[in-house]
Amino acid sequence: MNQLTELLAQLRAGDPEARNALFASAYSELHRLARSRLRDGGRNTVLDTTCLVHEAYLRFVSAGELRAGDRRAFFAYASQVMRSVILNSVRERLALKRGGDPQSPEASGTPAGDLPGDEQTVLDVHEALKDLQKADPRLAQVAEMRYFGGYSEKEIAETLEITERTVQRDWEKARLVLAAALR
Repeated sequence: MNQLTELLAQLRAGDPEARNALFASAYSELHRLARSRLRDGGRNTVLDTTCLVHEAYLRFVSAGELRAGDRRAFFAYASQVMRSVILNSVRERLALKRGGDPQSPEASGTPAGDLPGDEQTVLDVHEALKDLQKADPRLAQVAEMRYFGGYSEKEIAETLEITERTVQRDWEKARLVLAAALR
């Protein structure tokens, strides 16, 4: 059994030291994931990779129970948490620029379409992924893992327990759907 999987099992069993050991063990991979997230989906934030990893850790801790059974599920979940951190950072920055409520860029009276291009793209991709999630959850998961998480087709196939060819087809479909939604 993988060390991370063992630590996840210890964490679920109630071991108070397992959480810190888990993050210490996974830190370098979380850092790689954060770098990928910021490169592809969050470069328009004031976050750096270390800050993103630490913010994700704080969210894990504040969430209480960790919803991951093995190493792959842990990193898939970490990818979702990092995406959420990036999105919240963009929203807060936009709201503060306009003197509004950090919860929503529209709260300041500025329509979403009037946001600067790069920041608008982050929000548009988020909304398109939410819509894709409703229509086809697996396509959305493949897109998130591939684009934002930087996972290879092989890693996605292993995580989702599907073939690499299915990942390729799903990624192509997801790209087409997202491109159409972003037009």
